[in-house]
Amino acid sequence: MAHWHARALLGGALLVVTAGAQAQSLPDFTGIVEKYAPAVVHVEAKTTGAARKTRGSPDAAPDDQEELLRRFFGMPGVPTPPREQTSLGSGFIISADGYILTNDHVVDDADEVKVRLQDRRTFTAKVVGKDPQYDIALLKVDGGALPTVTIGDSRTVKRGQWALAIGSPFGLDATVTHGIISAVGRNLGSGDQPYTSFIQTDVPINRGNSGGPLFNLQGQVIGVNSQIYSTSGGYQGLSFSIPIDVAMNVVQQIKEKGYVSRGMLGVTVQPVDQFVKNLDLPDANGALVAQVTPGSGADKAGIKQGDVILSFNGTPITQSPDLPPLVGITKPGSMAKVEILRDHKKQVLDVKVGELPRDKNALAAAAGGDEGPAGGSAAALGMSVQDIDASARAELGLKAGEGVVVSRITGRAAANAGLQSGDVVLMVNQKRIGSAAAFRDAVKGIKPGDTAMLLVRRDDSTRFVGVTVPSER
Repeated sequence: MAHWHARALLGGALLVVTAGAQAQSLPDFTGIVEKYAPAVVHVEAKTTGAARKTRGSPDAAPDDQEELLRRFFGMPGVPTPPREQTSLGSGFIISADGYILTNDHVVDDADEVKVRLQDRRTFTAKVVGKDPQYDIALLKVDGGALPTVTIGDSRTVKRGQWALAIGSPFGLDATVTHGIISAVGRNLGSGDQPYTSFIQTDVPINRGNSGGPLFNLQGQVIGVNSQIYSTSGGYQGLSFSIPIDVAMNVVQQIKEKGYVSRGMLGVTVQPVDQFVKNLDLPDANGALVAQVTPGSGADKAGIKQGDVILSFNGTPITQSPDLPPLVGITKPGSMAKVEILRDHKKQVLDVKVGELPRDKNALAAAAGGDEGPAGGSAAALGMSVQDIDASARAELGLKAGEGVVVSRITGRAAANAGLQSGDVVLMVNQKRIGSAAAFRDAVKGIKPGDTAMLLVRRDDSTRFVGVTVPSER
């Protein structure tokens, strides 16, 4: 057979690449597909009762002005009468006695779930348990000697490695696609699965792939396909998978106790970025503590508002969304080492991790959630404050000599930063204030162009807000 070759000059050396040599370097997925595709199932979930609650449904109209993180739980099936809906997804068999993993959003609110194997056998599946926050559901069918996948270790996954997906995009069973791992530990923030650090790939994934397995070159499952990044609802080059270690931890907890528990640190955090200068930090790494839950492990260990969390149990915190997944997978009741920066000094605190209340699992703040960007900078600082009387202080749950209330927004910057009348300002540039006079003194030292770092409480939420003093007068 004839071979073509390409010639290129690199640093004076002639590089010859033959087609045969290049072909040998590319992976062959046929062995993985032949061995493990029979363990990948088609999932059909039907809701025959009240209208289905579709969280982030891809049927929603996209916003042309921004990229949307879109869920792709199964494509709609054949049109059904009102109040009856069908979604199609994927799943994979993890044990020969019939346990199957899929996404929670594939079977959410379903009255009937059926799975179909590649040999065309169809089973009615029982939903053993599910967890919306990790987006994992465990199904069970009555069967024996069923084909199974091999579970891998998602902690060893690295960028650049090959990956393979098998599933039922658009209802097309046993479809195989491949690509590479483009990122690991990808956190999407509190808006979508705050407790999950995703494996990001460029593997083509579409509606109906949801709940299917992501394989490595050894044929081991390293992830559960869950989300895509898209403006249209279809594949656009970015796909996200739940690490299999997280998914199997969910399986174990569901089997043992019927639900999933998550660790709770007891802080609300936000990005450091805007306040690097205020805090005199060398960089924007870490998570800024905006609120500490009274009586929580963080509170008892001495973590305070304004602290910057640098690491959790030895894992560096690069940005605030890094924290919730680490805390969430920590066993409640265990001790964690939390490294903080306070007054330019690093210290490590031993924190007893609590358990996130099951009825508040959607609140990332409880585990160490990310409140998102702290407002914006503006051309003017415009706000008036006043003292808080004793009765109002008691109603707000404030201590004596704590905070001032924003009586009026007088400038565009304060409004743009999100401040409102009735907000309570607790700190200015990490200095606690308890009177309008103290507030004015604190602001007086801020030069034009500087950003005032305000700790603001509104209702039950507390966060830092930055407002910039005008550069021009």
